[in-house]
Amino acid sequence: MKIRDQELTTPVIHIADITTLEQSNKISKTTRIQSIDLLRGVVMIIMALDHVRDYFHYDAFLYSPTDLSQTSATLFFTRFITHYCAPAFVFLAGTSAFLSGTKKSKKELSSFLFKRGLWLVFAELFILSLFKTFNPSYAYLNLQVIWAIGLSMIVLSGLIYIKTSYILVLGLVLVLGHNLLDNVHVSGNGFASFLWAVLHEQKTFKIGYVSIFVNYPVMPWIGVMALGYCCGSLYTNGFDEKRRRKLLLFIGLGAIVLFIALRANNFYGDAANWSSQKNMLYSFLSFINVTKYPPSLLYSLITLGPALIFLSVSEKPIKLLGEKIIVFGNVPMFYYMAHLLFIHILASIAALMTGYPEMLMLNTSVLNTTGLKGYGFNLTEVYFIWIGLVFFLYPFCEWFNKYKKAYQHVYRWLRYF
Repeated sequence: MKIRDQELTTPVIHIADITTLEQSNKISKTTRIQSIDLLRGVVMIIMALDHVRDYFHYDAFLYSPTDLSQTSATLFFTRFITHYCAPAFVFLAGTSAFLSGTKKSKKELSSFLFKRGLWLVFAELFILSLFKTFNPSYAYLNLQVIWAIGLSMIVLSGLIYIKTSYILVLGLVLVLGHNLLDNVHVSGNGFASFLWAVLHEQKTFKIGYVSIFVNYPVMPWIGVMALGYCCGSLYTNGFDEKRRRKLLLFIGLGAIVLFIALRANNFYGDAANWSSQKNMLYSFLSFINVTKYPPSLLYSLITLGPALIFLSVSEKPIKLLGEKIIVFGNVPMFYYMAHLLFIHILASIAALMTGYPEMLMLNTSVLNTTGLKGYGFNLTEVYFIWIGLVFFLYPFCEWFNKYKKAYQHVYRWLRYF
C-alpha cells in the first residue's frame, strides 16, 4: 500500500521504502548534513564531562555515580547525561556509513569500513590505552566504545552487501532481543569465555601480566550501528524532508513511550530492575538507572529516543553556537584522542601536586586504584575543568577540521579521523 505525502497524517515508513531508497546514489544536500554533525558535536562535548569526572572528582575513586546508596542526585545526573553519548555516536557512525556509501561502490564502502574498523580497534588497544594509563607496558587494556565501533564497522562492512531492509531487521533483533541472553554465562578464563564477553558479557581477563577488561560487549552495539545505517536512507534525495522530520520525531517519541511501558512493571529489557526508594526523586533515579554494559534495550530506548528527536528538531539553519559545536562533530576521532590525552596530563599534574603519584601511571581503572582514594576535587570544580577543557581544545579541533577538509583528498589517512 502506498501513502502519498500530502495524505500523510501519521509518520509511517515501510521496509519497501528503505529498499527503494537504497538505490539512490545522492544525499539530500551537497554538503555534510548539519543536524547529524551538530548532534555528534553535542555528544562529544558532553562525553568529556564523564571523562573529566573520572579523573578529577574525588568520589570517582570511591564508588559508582549511579550507586543510589551513596550518590547524590546531582552526581547521578552528571553521569546519566553522558549515557546519551555512546549510543548516539555509534548510531551516527552507521548513518554516516550509509551516506558515505552514496558516493562509493559497495566494494569501496566495504573496504573503507573494514579498514577503518581495524584502525579503531588498533587505536583503542595501543593508542588510547596508553593515553588512559600512561603505562607503556600495556598492563591494562580497557576495551571501550572505540573498540566497539571498530568491531561493529568490520561487521557492517559485510552486512552492506545484503538489502537494507534485512539490515534493519537484524538491527532490531539485536537491540530488542539481546536481553534474552542476560542469563547466559560462560565461566572460566578461556577462549569461549572471552568470545562470549566480546559479544555480550562485561568481564575481566588476565593473560600473563596483562589485564583485559571487556567493557563494551559488541552484540547490541552492532545492532545500534545497523539501525543507524538504515536511518541514512531517510537522508537520500528521494525522501521528503518534512516526512523525515516527522518520522524521526515519531520514532523518537515512540522509543520513550516503549521505555516507560516496559520499565513500569520491570517487564523486559534490563537485568537491573527499578524499585521504590527513600523518596520520589530517588525512585525516579532508580527508574532511569538502566544498564549500559552491555547496553540494555531500555538503555537504548531512553538514549536513542531523545537523539532521534534532536535530529528532527535541529534540522534548520544553524546559528553561531551551532557552528562552533559542529566543529567537534566534524573531527570526532581527533577530538576523542586529544581530550583523553589532555585530561590525563592535567589530572597527573593535579595528582602529583596533591601527593597522589599513582595517577601518573595506571595499571587499572581509576575506580580500582587504591592509591588514589582521597585524591580529587568537588563537582563544581569538575564542571569548571570540563568547560575549560572544551574551550582549550576548540582551536585545535578547528585547525584540524580545516586541514582535513583541505587535504583529505591528498592524505587518505585523514578520512579515518
